[in-house]
Amino acid sequence: MTSFRFIHAADIHIDSPLRGLPVREGSAGARIRLATRSAFEQLISSAIEEEVAFLVIAGDLYDGDWRDFQTGLFFVQQMGRLAQAGIRAFVLLGNHDAESQITRKLPLPSNVEVFSHRKPQTIRLEALGVALHGQSFRQRDIMDNLAAGYPEPVAGIFNIGVLHTALEGNTEHASYAPCSLAELVAKGYDYWALGHVHKGQVLHERPHVVFPGNLQGRHIKEIGAKGAHLVTVVDREITEFARLPCDVVCWARIAVSVESCSRVSDVHDLVRAALEAECAAAEDRLLACRIELTGRTALHGEFVAALETLQAEAQAAALGLGEDVAWIERLVVATEAPSRTEGTGQAHEAFGELQDMLAGAATDEDLAQRLAGDLGEFVRKLPIEIRSDPDDPVLKAALGSDHGAVVEKVQDFLRARLLEPEE
Repeated sequence: MTSFRFIHAADIHIDSPLRGLPVREGSAGARIRLATRSAFEQLISSAIEEEVAFLVIAGDLYDGDWRDFQTGLFFVQQMGRLAQAGIRAFVLLGNHDAESQITRKLPLPSNVEVFSHRKPQTIRLEALGVALHGQSFRQRDIMDNLAAGYPEPVAGIFNIGVLHTALEGNTEHASYAPCSLAELVAKGYDYWALGHVHKGQVLHERPHVVFPGNLQGRHIKEIGAKGAHLVTVVDREITEFARLPCDVVCWARIAVSVESCSRVSDVHDLVRAALEAECAAAEDRLLACRIELTGRTALHGEFVAALETLQAEAQAAALGLGEDVAWIERLVVATEAPSRTEGTGQAHEAFGELQDMLAGAATDEDLAQRLAGDLGEFVRKLPIEIRSDPDDPVLKAALGSDHGAVVEKVQDFLRARLLEPEE
């Protein structure tokens, strides 16, 4: 009886630069910056503890060319740990670490083998009865169907296909090395170790077609638990298939309904309670989160005006939970004002007149031209990370050149400053 275990991981992105992380963010910030390395160290520790036969990395070990040799030296060090434990590693280069992308090179330990980029390669492990088939990326933009050229399965042994692809129909990732799920299933392999898609997915079982997702979330778009898969094979059959957590930082979006708030100050307790619940779910990982205030409320304008204060209070709530327990990436006011503003008095009357003036502003061609010039210059100067992930509704409208929406959205700010809560 032949039995063995292996780990399937992908999209490590060692030393990936982190977007939107201020330099001043102390120990929590340092922990987030080192998260990709820490997660990879955890992966190697798990491989040693589980006594696996080999590790498969299905692309994007790196995030691009190294800034210096420290990135490569870190990887070699971790492979040395595997070598000491008698564990082999098979690495396929993806779009981020394609042969042409990495200009610096270091010799790798003898237990590491990188799939050729010239043509599909089969690596046989005779003692285990395993054949691994794969082809690395030569350059970043591979638009050919690489899977179509993979060899037929080797008869009588366990066949693993290693492939970096988005598959067909995935709109969230660049469509590199496109192929279909049906094509992979029909190939006759026992397991497809895929990479490129950062959300973990088991697309098919027997044969298993698997995206493990990335090893560590790097920003707010990569939320939830991250890791690899531990696979147990007995006599060519997968008998156990388990998720292997590796991440040290858990990213989350936390929606906090504020419809019950009668004062802006009521938000703090709601945010703290939400943070406590999410921290419990994150277990030993640092919770890196975005707080989103939601609901329809008469305080909408006040929330918009008090954004800086609300952000600071949320950060205080996170720090109050303990050192490196939670970190606030951003607080977003996603509330809505009631359909009609009620009230009396001079302020309300003045705002009513202003609203009448603004009602026609959205179709004012002269104003639209002035906004296009002023706002266009402003948004062009913004950093790419802000332009690529806008949360503020005014900024989002400005980036989309929707000047009518800009005029509409700024009324929230004006309302907050003109209308004082009545006693």
